[in-house]
Amino acid sequence: MKQTICFFLLLVITAPVIAQTFQPVNKNASPEAKQLLNYLYSINGKQILSGQHGDERFFDTVKSITGKYPAIWGNDFIWNWTTDRGQDVVNKTIEKYKQGYIITLMWHQGRPIDNPPYGWKESVQAKLTDAQWKELTTEGTDLNKRWLAQIDVVAGYLKQLDSAHIPVLWRPYHEMNGVWFWWGNRSGKDGIQKLWKMMYDRYTNHFHLNNLIWVWGANAPRDIPGDEAYAYKDFFPGSDYVDLLGADVYHLDYEQKDYNELLDLAKGKLIALTEVGELPAEAILNAQPKWCYFLVWSDFITEAHNTKQQVQTIYNREQTLTHDDIKMPQ
Repeated sequence: MKQTICFFLLLVITAPVIAQTFQPVNKNASPEAKQLLNYLYSINGKQILSGQHGDERFFDTVKSITGKYPAIWGNDFIWNWTTDRGQDVVNKTIEKYKQGYIITLMWHQGRPIDNPPYGWKESVQAKLTDAQWKELTTEGTDLNKRWLAQIDVVAGYLKQLDSAHIPVLWRPYHEMNGVWFWWGNRSGKDGIQKLWKMMYDRYTNHFHLNNLIWVWGANAPRDIPGDEAYAYKDFFPGSDYVDLLGADVYHLDYEQKDYNELLDLAKGKLIALTEVGELPAEAILNAQPKWCYFLVWSDFITEAHNTKQQVQTIYNREQTLTHDDIKMPQ
């Protein structure tokens, strides 16, 4: 039987013996953010946290299959602001944190040239021209101001969580090395690297969102025609702006060479399976022990994508930590 881990006590006991840890990239990170990051380092290479994205249906699915709830709860500020979806996410986040879950949040942001409601194909998965991208990333332009207005709305929601002392694994502009989002496939220093740094600066130095652990979640590289995802390194903004590097993996695309490439890029920082469709086989996790957590994407936990046996096998591993195995501070 796995031993329940008391979050605070574990930090005190294990911190001196951790081989390598990094402080948060935000030098003013909250005590809670520091504690969560230290905890992730304390299990690095030894255990993996289970996670589930989406609403209560999918958490209950995990429970019905395994008898356990995952350790990490994930949600999305989403793109359609016809209702106050953001406040709903804040309220649910506070509820889940009080229940003892680790929190990860993301955002499918609509194009800054559009107005809400932001359609999926029409906005989130649409494109910007090169000229629009340059305007967006140039301070003081009209498009830059529209972008600021967008991200400031979400900053307000995140500020509520900061005030509530809730640390958040914050994963913006995910899968940026893929071709399917408006922020995607913009490599180099003037591409997503610049936009990431702009958000980081705004959230860290203007809004003082000190509860955020910055998670850079790329897509596992792939060469599917029309659905490509390119090498990690050309999209990485640098270690000064990222606490944890991640890979989103679908189609069972757990290539060892991609895992090794991400480890090389991380240079000792944490890596995680920030979003998965099909759970990795046990042999994959044995060969790739440095993933510190996995997060199954919403309905992919169901039988259409993962058999009950597959889910049970991963959740029953000695190394897999569930909700009952951790005790978050309250």
